[in-house]
Amino acid sequence: MLDASQVRELLPPVDCIAAVEAGLLRAALSGGPGPGVLGIPTKEGGFHVKAAALQLNRHYFAAKLNGNFPANPARRGLPTIQGLLILCDADTGAVLAALDSAELTRLRTGAATAVAAKLLARPDSRTVVVFGCGRQAGTQVGCLQQVLPLATVLLHDPDREVADRLAGWIQRELALDALVLDEQVALQRARECDVVVTCTPSTRFFLGRSQVGRGSFVAAVGADDSKKQELDPALLAENTVVVDVLEQCANIGELHHALDAGVMTRGDVHGELGDLLAGRRPGRRDALEITIFDSTGTAVEDVAAAAMVFERAVAQHQGTRFEFARDGAP
Repeated sequence: MLDASQVRELLPPVDCIAAVEAGLLRAALSGGPGPGVLGIPTKEGGFHVKAAALQLNRHYFAAKLNGNFPANPARRGLPTIQGLLILCDADTGAVLAALDSAELTRLRTGAATAVAAKLLARPDSRTVVVFGCGRQAGTQVGCLQQVLPLATVLLHDPDREVADRLAGWIQRELALDALVLDEQVALQRARECDVVVTCTPSTRFFLGRSQVGRGSFVAAVGADDSKKQELDPALLAENTVVVDVLEQCANIGELHHALDAGVMTRGDVHGELGDLLAGRRPGRRDALEITIFDSTGTAVEDVAAAAMVFERAVAQHQGTRFEFARDGAP
């Protein structure tokens, strides 16, 4: 069993990026069954279960349960996301590890954006604007810094204190310039930025065509259920859209809203991220192209990241050993 601090120690951003990239490529080339997802809404939030199998150094299966309750930090002092990931041997069914899923999710989500940025952002990208300054925002910037020559970060969050705290962390830990802006100013300045990241719980789009400049890369991270939305469907319809999982994005991602609005079909999607990694579809094609990554979070990323954590924990003798099922039990 591995807690959040152990997951974080065993999975630094640069290694998580490599694990996620390798996992997505392996899944794209395998032709095996795709990942599964189940969402259960509740009055104040909801739960989702994501699961996938993946052949890496061994055949792994992972199932992740996350609870997402946006009001938790303000009203109860609890994290927005809490949960658990179970990693198994996919050939025998043996349980290998139980990991804190919130930390793993945070890391692999930022890593997926970085993988997409390698293929879809201009390689000289130096400025990024981030909407939403929760824990995911810092991970997004830290992972992007691994693959792009970032220099300046613009930030907006409805809670100015949260945004100021993130700006200080970015300046201190990442040695980047960071500036907190009001919403309207941030939306105006977004057009000047090379990269736009949205990681909010918004249920109504706020980023439209006029806020995104030519040549930008947009990472839409917040929409992980059908009620969430950050991008104007017209922004997707008029530009290059890459998804993590087509059917999943068609049901719960930004693509879902564009399909519902009738401005896109599944065939209009440029491809899945794995298609680009496998060379079946091109990445960015010119300096003026606007590229959009619809990131709903795939269980393939969870398996790849969890497998790296597990293998390193075993090698370094980390974690608490525990048997859920013992021999001789009735």
